[in-house]
Amino acid sequence: MSIDAPTAPAVLPVLSHYINGTAVEVAPEATGPVYNPATGQVIARVPRGGAAEVDAAVAAAAAAFPAWRDLPLIARSNIFFAFRNLMYEHREELARLVTRDHGKTFPDALSEVLRGIETIDFACGLPVHLAGMMTPNISTAVDAFTLRAPLGVVAAITPFNFPVMVPAWIYPIALMCGNTVILKPSSHTPGATQLQAELWTQAGGPDGTFNVVYGGREAVAAIVEHPGIRAIQFVGSTAVGRYVYEEGTKRGKRVGAYTSAKNAMLVLPDADLDLVADAAVAAGYGSAGERCMAQTLLIAVGSAGDALKPKILERIARLKITDGMEPGADMGPIYSAEHRASIIDWIGVGEAEGADLLVDGRTFEGPNPDGFFLGVSLFDHVTPAMRIYQEEIFGPVFGIVYAATFDEGLRLINDHKYANGTAIFTTDGGAARRFKLEVAVPMIGVNVPIPVPAGYLSFSGAKESSIGDLAMRGEDGVRFFTQQKMVTERWPEPGKQGPLSLVFPGNA
Repeated sequence: MSIDAPTAPAVLPVLSHYINGTAVEVAPEATGPVYNPATGQVIARVPRGGAAEVDAAVAAAAAAFPAWRDLPLIARSNIFFAFRNLMYEHREELARLVTRDHGKTFPDALSEVLRGIETIDFACGLPVHLAGMMTPNISTAVDAFTLRAPLGVVAAITPFNFPVMVPAWIYPIALMCGNTVILKPSSHTPGATQLQAELWTQAGGPDGTFNVVYGGREAVAAIVEHPGIRAIQFVGSTAVGRYVYEEGTKRGKRVGAYTSAKNAMLVLPDADLDLVADAAVAAGYGSAGERCMAQTLLIAVGSAGDALKPKILERIARLKITDGMEPGADMGPIYSAEHRASIIDWIGVGEAEGADLLVDGRTFEGPNPDGFFLGVSLFDHVTPAMRIYQEEIFGPVFGIVYAATFDEGLRLINDHKYANGTAIFTTDGGAARRFKLEVAVPMIGVNVPIPVPAGYLSFSGAKESSIGDLAMRGEDGVRFFTQQKMVTERWPEPGKQGPLSLVFPGNA
């Protein structure tokens, strides 16, 4: 290998919660296994935290909040510049940890790390976005202005598939706005999270400002129920996201839940079909399909489908599926044995529903029989009545759908219960313009298969792909993690105070 992959140690390391700027040791019996999905080996132990650990993290964050809130913005920015530089210096180490824990290829993991750093770049310059608006003389000797104040202690609950990028879409903005943060990452991919917390402290982040608590349902419930947490951003399944949103808002928290997806690309007959075939294979099978922005449905208009199939099959045949650290790997293993079994079940569902299975990933034999490998699958003649069309599989399973016209294809996308990302492939600017205006999906690509916005823009779906009013990141991220205050101010000159009046104040 050109890049050394972490190997399973003789004595398994035990990861720690990170609370108040230090690692919190846990007993081995209070931990769960971390697997390398390429080998099936247990490579570490991760804490199973719950209410006690969340209480400790909230106490640390609450104690750190007043001083962090009052720290001048330029001082906060200086810490963020140092943190950004450390993240970049450690980018390959972070990527290796992602590949080890998740299974995605090293180049894919490195791209994830760099996309996360984009949002840290945005956070470095956040002071300009925290500026308020000032209006003098709204009434006699009265001025009005707005300001944005941090909320206090906030939390992020993040998924297994992007252990660097998704947390980095949340905590930098929350911190730069003056909040203190508790991050509850996935226990499947903990290594890169641990390193991010350590780098924050190395950069000068004050103790208690950024805390990490590992755990499962008990930790999530403790975050949702804790009265000291003011806001939560969640990324994961719609079912859990709905629980976090409903239970959190019921307790007066601000909650944004960014949830499941089933993304489709619309391909018109005039499209560059070689470009489309490349895009379909990359967007459908990259990271083993374990992306919320994966395009796993291709809606072919008119003759596009028949012309595309051989091109897609040709590219599938060339895919190299192996350990993500191997040079030239296109796709690594599935992140867990349980999820691999779930995907295999979904392939059986598609067969039973009558879709044509052109490529069966279940027959693939990986380089390590103990690893969680699965080949790619391609279904043809998928219809909206099928569950493999309706539901998120979150694996390397791609489906071709047929539409007679542009209008029919657009309607299929707009009628789906999920609305996260979509794309159109065409050389017709008029068709692309109409698609952008009429499609009911907020993140849109034009001849771009995975339209994840740049790090300074907001990210969010619609319908059952998002629960809450504000997106994450960008300007909406600033709004989410601050409270806007409206101040009306008068400084009367001494001796010129007017007479008492009970009339409702006017602005004349």
